[in-house]
Amino acid sequence: MTTTETGATAPEADGRPEAILALADDFKAFAGDVQARLQQQDDRMTRLDRKQAMTGHRPALSVAAETGAPHGAAFVAYLRSGDEAALRALEIEGKAMNSGSGGDGGYLVSPQTAEGIGAVLRATGSLRSVARVVQVEASVFDVLIDRGEMGAGWAAESGTTTETSTGTLQKISIPVHELAAMPKVSQRLLDDAAFDIEGWIAERIGEKFARAEAAAFISGDGSNKPKGFLDHTKVANGSWAWGSLGYVAGGNASAITSADVLVDVVHALEAPYRAGAVWVMNSRTAGALRKLKDDDGRYLWAEALAAGEPARLLGHAVVVAEDMPDIGADAFPVTFGNFAAGYTIVERPDLRVLRDPFSAKPNVLFYATRRVGGGVTDFAAIKLLRIAGS
Repeated sequence: MTTTETGATAPEADGRPEAILALADDFKAFAGDVQARLQQQDDRMTRLDRKQAMTGHRPALSVAAETGAPHGAAFVAYLRSGDEAALRALEIEGKAMNSGSGGDGGYLVSPQTAEGIGAVLRATGSLRSVARVVQVEASVFDVLIDRGEMGAGWAAESGTTTETSTGTLQKISIPVHELAAMPKVSQRLLDDAAFDIEGWIAERIGEKFARAEAAAFISGDGSNKPKGFLDHTKVANGSWAWGSLGYVAGGNASAITSADVLVDVVHALEAPYRAGAVWVMNSRTAGALRKLKDDDGRYLWAEALAAGEPARLLGHAVVVAEDMPDIGADAFPVTFGNFAAGYTIVERPDLRVLRDPFSAKPNVLFYATRRVGGGVTDFAAIKLLRIAGS
C-alpha cells in the first residue's frame, strides 16, 4: 500500500503548480510596466500642452514674408466671381486707421467701378405701339385686302332679283428683311472686365436694332429693309387713289400757325378710321403744335392725365417718333392715321446672337441678327400734312 500511495501523488510533485504561479507573477509585472509607461506619456503630453498654451499669445519671432497684396487679390476675386470670403478674411492690424495711408486702412477703400456702362439716351419711339404686329415663321407675309364692295339693291315682293357685283380682293406681300450686326471684342477684355461685357453688347445691339427698324417703318425704301409709309406716292387728298397716300396742304415753310389745317387733316380721314387714329410727329414739331391756341386762348394740346398715357391733340393721341421730318418747305412733318389698319409689321420673334471665338482670334465676334419687315396695308387709313413751299 505504501508503494501505491506514493505513485498517486507523483503528478502533483512534478512542478506544474509552481510554473502557473510564476507565469501569473510575470504577467502582473508586465501590466505594471505598461501602466507606468502610459502614465509617463500622459505626463509628457500634459507638459507640452501647458507649454504651448503659455507661448501661444506671444508673437512669433519671424514669419515668412507674404508675397503680393492680399487685399488686391481679395478684391479681384470679388469682382470676378462675387466671392466675399477673401475680403471678409482680411485681418487689418493697427490702433489708428485712416484712408490716407494704404497700410492704415486705405487698402480697404478700393476704387469703385460702375455696375454698367453709361450711354447717351437715344429715342426709340416706333410705330410698334400703334401698328399691327404679326409674328411669322416664313419669309413673306401676305395680307388680303377687300377693296371692293358687295353690290345690293332693293327688291319688290313679287319681282325678280338681279345679280349684284362681288367684292374685289387684293394681295399685299410684305417680305421679312434681316438686320445684322457683328461687333468684335478682344478675349482679354472679356476675361478682365469687371462686369458682363457680353450682356452689355447684346443689350446695345438690341437698342440699335430697335432704332433702325423704327426709322425704316417711317422712311424705309423697301430695298433690303421695310418700306416706310412716307416712301409711297403722295397726292392731294382730293385726287387720292388706292396705292398712294393723300395729303392736306397748309402752313408755311417755317411754321404751322393755325389749327385749321390740322382740323382739315382729321376730317380727310374717313369716319370709320378716325376712332383709332393717332398723330405721328417728332419732338420739334410737337413743340410747335403745343403752342397752338383756340380763339379763347386755350391750348389745343392736352397733356396726359395719368403716367404712361400719351398727350392728345384735338382729342387724338400723339406718338412722338424722332424719325419724322421737321417742319419745312414741301415736307410732311405730321401724319394722322389709323395705323392698326393702315400699317403692318411682320417679324421673327427672336433676336439671335452667335458668339464666334475662332474666326478672328484673339478677338471674339458677336454676330447678331433680327428679321423684320413692314408695309402699308390700307392706303385709306393714313393721311399726311404737307407744308406749303413758301
